[in-house]
Amino acid sequence: MGALLNFSINLDKLDKSKVIKGAKGNYYDLTVSINDKSSQYGNNVSVFDSQTKEQREAKAEKNYVANGKVIWTDGNIYVAEKSEQTQEAQSATADIDLPF
Repeated sequence: MGALLNFSINLDKLDKSKVIKGAKGNYYDLTVSINDKSSQYGNNVSVFDSQTKEQREAKAEKNYVANGKVIWTDGNIYVAEKSEQTQEAQSATADIDLPF
């Protein structure tokens, strides 16, 4: 594990029109930013609405919904990638109808 983060989301700041209705529930795309330096309040984690490529390129204003801090790290940050084994396991279990 690379890090543990604690943060609180202000649900009133979430844009309800960005809720994605999926087959297994409702989803909301967020981006978490971990900064090298902390704020005056000791926070170094920001959470905001995910932006499109066009919004990022236009430097559009971000809708911040949470802030927090890293509470533990092993000093390494890893780029998450799907492994072939994980994809195979997901397709093998996709047809199982669980009672919960």
